Amino acid sequence: MPAPLAPYPMVSVPSTPPAHGAQSQLVCSGCQNLLLYPVGATSVCCAVCNAVTSVPPPGTEMAQLVCGGCHTLLMYIRGATSVQCSCCHTINLALEANQVAHVNCGNCRMLLMYQYGAPSVKCAVCNFVSSVGASTNITEQKFNS
Repeated sequence: MPAPLAPYPMVSVPSTPPAHGAQSQLVCSGCQNLLLYPVGATSVCCAVCNAVTSVPPPGTEMAQLVCGGCHTLLMYIRGATSVQCSCCHTINLALEANQVAHVNCGNCRMLLMYQYGAPSVKCAVCNFVSSVGASTNITEQKFNS
């Protein structure tokens, strides 16, 4: 059975460099706050927790997902297959949009995201296992962006 995933679709973060003198942003590796930094910086020290977060090289395409364990926004380099949350240490699957499907939980109706083609998905909210695929009473939608 696939691991429960966050019930939110991934959001693509544009990697186009901002104009001269502008700032870019990333998520602090320590406290998960959003950090602003000048373009060209190689690392950023968080003013809240003093953690030093490395800045990805220019042109690196980033993506975001919400941790299935603690619902913290995680930012990662696109193409990664899994992302470990630095807050709760949950290992989250990082699936591309064409590998992801959505279904409403058969019990609490929460929108769930799961690996496309899986036979069932367990709700992280109420722990109900919803069958997907062959069932006629549950609607499966492939998520393509």
